[in-house]
Amino acid sequence: MDSTRQNKISRLIQQDLGNILLHEMKPVLGQSLVTVTGVRVTPDLALARVHVSIFPIGGATKEGVMELLNHNLGDLRRRLGMLEAHQLRIIPQLQFFLDDSLDYMENIEKLLKQ
Repeated sequence: MDSTRQNKISRLIQQDLGNILLHEMKPVLGQSLVTVTGVRVTPDLALARVHVSIFPIGGATKEGVMELLNHNLGDLRRRLGMLEAHQLRIIPQLQFFLDDSLDYMENIEKLLKQ
């Protein structure tokens, strides 16, 4: 069960990281669309598990985009720290996980139409 503080920080990180990925990381990610679908923060606020949905465009793959995200963890955390410096004392470490719920939902709909 998450505390109110954890929920507030999760929403804050989700919103700010979404904006960073949309606007500032465009040169790194190329045309691929990356959406932050959820963030879970540990009770000690030291680790944020970020779930992302990836729509690869222009020959990119989901695995390739995940590698780019994991390769740029330090830069993403630094950019997040600049946005949240006045609200958080310690910026949590980031871990990215692929959220494949949209693919699963699409597969279920396809099966139901058959």
